[in-house]
Amino acid sequence: MTLIKVGEDRYLEAIRLSEYAFQYKVAEDQIAERLDVLKKHHQLFGMIEEEQLVAKLHFLPLDIYLGEKTFKMGGIAGVATYPEHRRKGYVKEMLIDILNKMKEEDFSVSMLFPFSVPFYRKYGWELFSNKLTVTMSKSDLQFQKETFGTMKRFSEDPPFHDLARVYEQYAMKFSGMLVRVQDWWDKVVKDKQVAIYYDANEYATGYLIYKVKEKRMKIKEIVSLNAEAKRGLWNFICQHDSMINGLEMSTYEREPFLFSLNEPRVKRDVSPYFMARIVDVEKFLREYSFDWSKQNDEIVLEVSDEYAPWNNQIFRVKKDGISIVEQQVEAEKLIKLSINALTTMLFGYRRPEELAQIDQIHAEDDELKKLELVIPHRKPFFYDFF
Repeated sequence: MTLIKVGEDRYLEAIRLSEYAFQYKVAEDQIAERLDVLKKHHQLFGMIEEEQLVAKLHFLPLDIYLGEKTFKMGGIAGVATYPEHRRKGYVKEMLIDILNKMKEEDFSVSMLFPFSVPFYRKYGWELFSNKLTVTMSKSDLQFQKETFGTMKRFSEDPPFHDLARVYEQYAMKFSGMLVRVQDWWDKVVKDKQVAIYYDANEYATGYLIYKVKEKRMKIKEIVSLNAEAKRGLWNFICQHDSMINGLEMSTYEREPFLFSLNEPRVKRDVSPYFMARIVDVEKFLREYSFDWSKQNDEIVLEVSDEYAPWNNQIFRVKKDGISIVEQQVEAEKLIKLSINALTTMLFGYRRPEELAQIDQIHAEDDELKKLELVIPHRKPFFYDFF
């Protein structure tokens, strides 16, 4: 049995499969909206047995930032199989087929939210970002120094050009942030409040996306470009002190603003979040921005990848370009690593020396030091979900 593209006539069937597998129910008055989202953003692939959709996955053609560069990213979501059809290898076959599809269509990388980290690790996806949830009480809402800008709040129709400009500048500081188009922004802000900080020149430099319900404020996104915007957003949050008893905020795990709180010992929950996988190593390495400011010697990577065999190569990485090595290489020059280790390293989630300490990179000390110097110290982060 091979993977087929699922037509729109089976999208409702796919929703029912998701409901069963993930144990939720889409209200009947929301079915049309859910179908519209699938048609706009998703491509569905699956397995058919006796005219029934028995296994499926959703593919989302997207783009991400790695610093200022953008990469084609294939998002995987909604992977599900009915229990009577499990352990037949359907998910394995779907993942292998979708990897081949992504390779043919020039996707550099793929990302997903795992139901099981060990399961997707086996197929080459690896953790690349954490999620920090900060929980505060009303007493933590202590105002900071006043700013010269203004906050503007929007219950509907926020100025997307301002949101997008702030988000883009913020996203380029990290590895892995999603490139958001208008339709995606519509989904991000739907049924939420938006507040934007404008500096004294009326230039947007920060925003909040949040909800206030049952005396609790839940901040989905807090994004700022400078210290003034951070204070402006925080003081706006503090203005809710008569309305709320508690606050929950999702943010970057090393957000420096938390250090400046009057009492920084707030509850913090950091947990691994999304996984990534390099689909085409040669293409990815050619697009990736190595840091050649500290050393100019070549590095030689021997990559192993069980489920994308085109990546089982030796790659010579030099300041002037990338090449596949055909001839034999001296053993002491080789840096051996899996597709998992390569992905998490190039996204900045784990440094080469850390991976070597747990036997996920094998290299001589001199080669490891050279590798350490050319990997940028750019941190990964991901705010979205699919």
